[in-house]
Amino acid sequence: MNQCTAVALLPPPEFLIRLASAGGSRPEAGHLLCELAAGHDGGHAMALWDVDANRTAVWARWSGERVTLAELAWCGAIDPRGEDACGLFAGHPSAHDWDIVDPTLAAVDVVLARERPEEPAE
Repeated sequence: MNQCTAVALLPPPEFLIRLASAGGSRPEAGHLLCELAAGHDGGHAMALWDVDANRTAVWARWSGERVTLAELAWCGAIDPRGEDACGLFAGHPSAHDWDIVDPTLAAVDVVLARERPEEPAE
């Protein structure tokens, strides 16, 4: 199953813009790339950083141009083929991350396999 291709911009907070010096560099917006499976229900989501003390992560969630940040628990599912935990938030509306393929990375893997067939894929 392919990864969702939704992209959004997360503008810097206003206080950072105000703190930037008038002649200096201005903080730039960051690109958000949805980590859920293509065709998922509801808004898009991308993990921004872990909150190890709470066993959570801060996620950017968006629909259209409105972006919100939310601290969400990790999904508790474990890949039945191994010991990897799902890297999405609890209650996510799509497949677990081990079933999601980033089509861009898959295309790069194909090219690299053709160019260097002697090197095993990880």
